[in-house]
Amino acid sequence: MGSVFVYLVLLTPLADQPASTPVIPSEEKILAGLRPGRPRLIAPAEETARLKKLLAEDPTAAAFYKELRSRAEELLRDKTTVQYKLVGPRLLGESRRCLDRVYTLATVYRLEGDQRYAQRAIQEMLAAADFPNWNPSHFLDTAEMTHALAIGYDWLFEVLTPQQRQTIREAILRHGLQEGQKIYRRGGWWTATRYNWNQVCNGGMTIGALALADEDPKLAAYIVHQAVQSVQRAMQEYAPDGAWAEGPGYWNYATSYNVFMLAALETALGTDFGLSKIPGFSVAGDFRIHTLGPTGQTFNFADAGPHAGAAPCMFWLARKFDQPWYAWHEREVVCRQVVRRPTALHLWWYDGRAKPAGSLPLAKHFRHADVVLMRSGWDDSRAVFVGFKAGDNKVNHSHLELGMFVLEADGVRWALDLGADDYNLPGYFGRLRWTYYRLGTEGQNTLWIDRKNQDPKAVASIRAFGSQADRHFAVADLSAAYASLVGKACRGIALLGRQVLVQDEIEQSEGRTIQWQMHTKAKVELRGPEAVLQQDGRTLRLRILEPSGAVFEKVSGNPPPPQRQDPKVSKLVVVLKGQKEPIRLAVLFQPESASQSPPPAVRPLADWANTFGQK
Repeated sequence: MGSVFVYLVLLTPLADQPASTPVIPSEEKILAGLRPGRPRLIAPAEETARLKKLLAEDPTAAAFYKELRSRAEELLRDKTTVQYKLVGPRLLGESRRCLDRVYTLATVYRLEGDQRYAQRAIQEMLAAADFPNWNPSHFLDTAEMTHALAIGYDWLFEVLTPQQRQTIREAILRHGLQEGQKIYRRGGWWTATRYNWNQVCNGGMTIGALALADEDPKLAAYIVHQAVQSVQRAMQEYAPDGAWAEGPGYWNYATSYNVFMLAALETALGTDFGLSKIPGFSVAGDFRIHTLGPTGQTFNFADAGPHAGAAPCMFWLARKFDQPWYAWHEREVVCRQVVRRPTALHLWWYDGRAKPAGSLPLAKHFRHADVVLMRSGWDDSRAVFVGFKAGDNKVNHSHLELGMFVLEADGVRWALDLGADDYNLPGYFGRLRWTYYRLGTEGQNTLWIDRKNQDPKAVASIRAFGSQADRHFAVADLSAAYASLVGKACRGIALLGRQVLVQDEIEQSEGRTIQWQMHTKAKVELRGPEAVLQQDGRTLRLRILEPSGAVFEKVSGNPPPPQRQDPKVSKLVVVLKGQKEPIRLAVLFQPESASQSPPPAVRPLADWANTFGQK
């Protein structure tokens, strides 16, 4: 399964897709197409009959529903409701709990007509409506709770008593929309940001406004008009190829709410005003597919965790943009139990199309985010997989990890990224951020020079990328990350068959201590310039090809409390000091499935295009 070899030097603008500017009507006309009757949000009334038919005909969808119904039965037995309970500055856990419960219970009610499920959902909504507020100081909490009660209000309207309707409607207005109105009027920061807060807050406000559009049309029109203008700023971040610079976890969060918003606009108003045509959004699912490795873990850069969350938005994207690969991939993710269980929207947006003919590319460079993903195969659970990061240290949720990589082979993640720490640590998003191990350069699979962090303002770029048959590579210029320490620093990573070569070249580093780092949960045996890693009955061998005399060492990869603990993690390092310049450090990874392959010759990174681009 080869792909055409390409060599890229990124000196041209990224936005190579034609611009598309949404056409937004005036505030007075924006609700002109409002759909009469209910439900009108996300899954309108006629979708119930379609979904019942689907469940009778599609065994996979039926299996998803069985799981969802089981969850609803658990909730009938569990009489506890959401509580006004902040964790640090956040009510977010309770908002998400309410959202999940309302979607689950209301879906089962709509399909079966059993009042028990509706009444249990109403119990949750009334509990949330009784809160003193929805924590507008951390507006994600408010947006998600508004979303939860708006869906329940719309989907269960026929079941609600007049008093319940009034209570829930007033809560959506007072705790949700009126708080949002204040922020729009003063130009609050999230209305202008280009990251996940934008989509989540605008999405929650839009859904709440559309739920009450026939009861408070003036406020609803104002909210929707503001939201559809604001969300364009964040949606521009998908160009040109669908990636998300905050990492795969926040891709899921941002894209899910982007889809919630567009789906609600389409079902309630009959249009998304052209928002879905913003360049890059139609291929956003590519990022989800490529960042999931064969073990089901993500290339979890930035504040992302390794575990993939459910992404029913992949089904919506598949249907909206005729992308059957997205549907196939999300079904595989759920059926392989990569995620804990299917959600209600996996059913309402379900796409049962078969795996398309042909194959996906084995390597892809996402240009705006400047990350590269490479693998030896798609249908092999033991495939070799590499994620490699350049990009911008200033991006929201970033770590100081330019040059970082993860590596999987033979069904094991060998080189891992530690992911985020506790968001409630002091100064986590402030002045202490870079003092925490998991966020600073010390905790990354990259170079740590003179025990100093990378420049928090640095930008690194993928200067070359190639993919052909069983050979794929990328070269990143990391010089800006270490500008105060060395003259030049570049890293190349090549996937050659089932072997992986990580090669660093450093210039003007006299007197500096260079430390190569890799975190792992494997058992490590050191043999000078070689290291043997063992995990889950598999073996991976590392060998230092250059420079001669360099050896591996093992140190702790676990920071002191109160930082998050994982005593199973150790850090494999190579320390270079006083080396003849320029320095070239080449480390070869050989999984046991590649044990008979000869090692590649070490060539300068400048020659990699010729070396790995031709047989």
